[in-house]
This record gives sequence, C-alpha cells and structure tokens, in this order.
Amino acid sequence: MGTPRYVLGKIFQALLTLFFILTFNFFLFRVIPGDPVTLLTKTSGVELSGEQQQELRDQLGLLDPLPQQYVGYMGDTLRGDLGISTFVEPGEKVSTVFFRDLPKTLVLVGTSTVASIAIGLLLGAYGGWRRGRALDLSAMSGSLILYSMPEFVLGILFLLLFTKYLHLFPSGGYKSVTGNATGLAYIADVLNHLFLPWITLTLAYVGEYYLVMRSSLLDVIGEEYIALARAKGLRDKLVLRRHAARNALLPTVTLIALSFGFVLGGAITVELVFSYPGIGKLSFDALRKQDFPVLQGTFLVFSLAVLVANLIADVLYGYLDPRVRSSA
Repeated sequence: MGTPRYVLGKIFQALLTLFFILTFNFFLFRVIPGDPVTLLTKTSGVELSGEQQQELRDQLGLLDPLPQQYVGYMGDTLRGDLGISTFVEPGEKVSTVFFRDLPKTLVLVGTSTVASIAIGLLLGAYGGWRRGRALDLSAMSGSLILYSMPEFVLGILFLLLFTKYLHLFPSGGYKSVTGNATGLAYIADVLNHLFLPWITLTLAYVGEYYLVMRSSLLDVIGEEYIALARAKGLRDKLVLRRHAARNALLPTVTLIALSFGFVLGGAITVELVFSYPGIGKLSFDALRKQDFPVLQGTFLVFSLAVLVANLIADVLYGYLDPRVRSSA
C-alpha cells in the first residue's frame, strides 16, 4: 500500500532537486567575471565599438534585469533551448553540438560500463563465495591496483605499450582521418580506434564493482537462509545463484544506476588522452575556450542524467527491498 506514496515522494524530491539545479546553473555562469561579448572581442580579435557590444548584449538578453533573465532561462530550458555556442562551434545551437557528440560517448562509455559491471559483479560473486582461493586473491590484488590508479595514467600506459612499442592500435581519434572506408571496413576502423579507450575505462571501473559485490556477498553468506539452503542439500552453485547472489546485488543497484547516469558525462580524462571526440572532450574544449552556453548546457544535461538515474535507483531499490518503502 505504501508503494505509490513512496514513488510519488521520490518523484517530488527529484523535481525539487531539478529546480535547484536549474537555479544553480543559471547563477553559476553569471558570477564568473566577464560575459560572452567581452570574451568574443578579446579572443577573436574582432574590434567592436561600445554601441555594437551593447547591441549584441541586448540580442543575447544580457541587458535585461536579472529576474527577467531568470524567467527567460527557465522558459527556454523547458522548451529544450540551451542557447547558442559562442566559441566551440560559433553560431550553432548548444543542443545540436551536444547531440552531435553524444553517440560517440554512448558507444564508448556505455559499452565499457556494461562490460565493467558484468565482469566486476561476476568476479566479485565468485571471489566472495570462494574467499581466500587463488581467484579471490588475484582478483582482489588486480582490483585494488586498478581502482587506485587514475584512468588517464592507465590510458597513457596503454598508449605507450600498444601504440608506441607494439604499433597495434592508433593513438587516438574516432576514425582514420585519411580514407573513406564504408561498410564493414568503416566499422573495423572505428572499433580499432575505440579499443584502447574502451579497455582503459573497462579495467578502470572493474575493481569498484568487484569490491562492492564481494563485500556484499560476504555479508550475505552469514545469513540463516543460506545455511538453510545448504541444509536442504542444494548444490553450492544453486545456493550462490538463487539465494546469495540475488540478495548481494541489492547494495550494487544504486552504484549501477548512478554509473549509467554518469555515462553522458563520459570520462573526460580518457577522452582527452585518446583525443576521442565525445561529450567529455566537448566539455573540456568549452571550459578552455570559456564557452558559457555550452558549459551551462552540458552541466544541466549531466546533472539531469544523474538525477534520473538516482530516481530510478531509489524506486528500484524500494521495489527490491520492501523494508525501504515501509521506512520511507
């Protein structure tokens, strides 16, 4: 009976958080010194008179009172209008620039996230079930090393090994600059460029899922229903799959959901190391060139993705564990 109230409560909390994010996003980029017009005249070398600068500010709505700018920003955002890029892609809509690079990040970070989750949870389950065995000790050592190593360091090591010394993979990019491959040849070229950043992100986050799953499984093993399942004569594999692993997955639900929420943000450092033209590199370019509309738009979309993922995690966790709903 508490499920609808629980879900509605979580949705209401998410809407309040979204309102705060929109308000914070509006004021954040207005407390930074300077404005797009001033930066445009400094970086482009275009000489604009004071009257021309004021006219441009008027077109951008920068001369309106702050409350009027706030109302206009809210209305534009709700309509999906994130503004116009000033430096990254001058004159283009922020939404156009963002969704142009989005598929590349989804392919890279999305698939590597799925792979790291699958490998980490599987190794964590079997490592925790056979604690102290060779598999557990080796996986634990590897996970701690990968978890503590920054992604860009791992990426640089792979670049040195596979590109500089072994000459097996290209150093970066999304596809070959020269050549007009199509069909299977084009797919092979993209996968060839994708491999190093993909394996970097996959290995970098395997340790996180392994450690969480192993710890959760060790807690579950001591429960009475595990002892009861074993007393019934069930094989260890069935006890692990049907009883232990299912309940041990509960603490990982939030972690997995939030991981997919961060997919849109990409891995900025990895995309920079491999010059991969995704959302992470777009954010860095916008920050370096001080393209406030692009920064504002990407910050909003990233925050919204995490907010939605967190809402899904809360609802799903409440469905999987009724105790959460009863205590809400």
